Amino acid sequence: MSDHVEEWFCSGCGIQIQTEDPDKIGFAPPAALKRETVICKRCFRLKHYNEIQSVSIEDDEFMEMFQSLHKKDALIVKIVDIVDIYGSWISSVQRFAGKNPVLLVANKIDLLPKSTNRGKLRNWMKKTASEEGLKPLDVLVMSTVSNEGVEQVMNQIDTLRKGKDVYIVGCTNVGKSSFINRILKLHGHQGDQLITTSHFPGTTLNLIDIPLEDGRSLVDTPGLMNRHQAAHRLKKKSLKVITPNKELKPTVYQLKAEQTLFLGGLARLDFVSGKPASFIAYVANSLRIHRTKLENASQLYKDHAGELLAPPYISEGEEIPQLKKHTFKVSAEPTDVVFSGLGWITIQGDGITIEAHVPEEVAVSTRPSILS
Repeated sequence: MSDHVEEWFCSGCGIQIQTEDPDKIGFAPPAALKRETVICKRCFRLKHYNEIQSVSIEDDEFMEMFQSLHKKDALIVKIVDIVDIYGSWISSVQRFAGKNPVLLVANKIDLLPKSTNRGKLRNWMKKTASEEGLKPLDVLVMSTVSNEGVEQVMNQIDTLRKGKDVYIVGCTNVGKSSFINRILKLHGHQGDQLITTSHFPGTTLNLIDIPLEDGRSLVDTPGLMNRHQAAHRLKKKSLKVITPNKELKPTVYQLKAEQTLFLGGLARLDFVSGKPASFIAYVANSLRIHRTKLENASQLYKDHAGELLAPPYISEGEEIPQLKKHTFKVSAEPTDVVFSGLGWITIQGDGITIEAHVPEEVAVSTRPSILS
């Protein structure tokens, strides 16, 4: 006779309950299963503390959820991380949004230098969105930490939605949940006024409806885990090191050809050939950059990755990644070499050849400098 494994579903949103991983969807502590009514941690936080908790889902679940959006009549608000635009970009939004309008919002503007030209940044984002096949009605920047632009974003959502539901979408860690929590607080919602419901009861998907005053809904969606971000393979200590929590302080290196910069043990940038140039690093202030000669770089990585060159940390049981080489040419215009999930290095020079080394699945690319 086989053992029967009992299954629980959240009474708030319909998600199947799991008790293993607090960061994944449907989590509830084992003690919660003894209650008469079982509710997941995310719904519990919303109901009792008026707080949305960030959770993530895998690619196939995300695509399944997104395929339902084109059947809706709604405003889609796509939130990205201004420090990691490419790493936090969801390329399928326009396709799955169908005819629904999209508002593009970049969060974490507080992490860029105070002198950053907001207008230029928004124009660059519009151009980037267009190149990625997205035609947003508007592009805005904000910070859920400093509150810059938050009210403007909320007002624009109210204007553009025209009485429709609003779906908030984004990757993990872009500040989507922080933004929704800001809305809840500013609108004075109390826990007992909030009802959590799901459009897909009993499935692996979890959309949370937050009622709006006109009877429509603000819908929070789980965050997508982007595979091409450096953070995907890291543990808590490493994530703390690479994730910026205050304004980025640019570090300037005057380099000659045949010199190398290591971003911890997660990325390497070789100045292969060209005249001396400025290399300006924009990464989390806690991420150590190590400079060495190109001829010593491979041996240095082999001997010291995970220790001197960290993160990752061998002491935390993290694997040392195999790095894959990407070659780029830099012309006269200041150019950013972007490491997905880590930051970027701006190169000011001409006729320069560089080689960027990153783990196999991590994306690296170049763009015209967004701050020069």
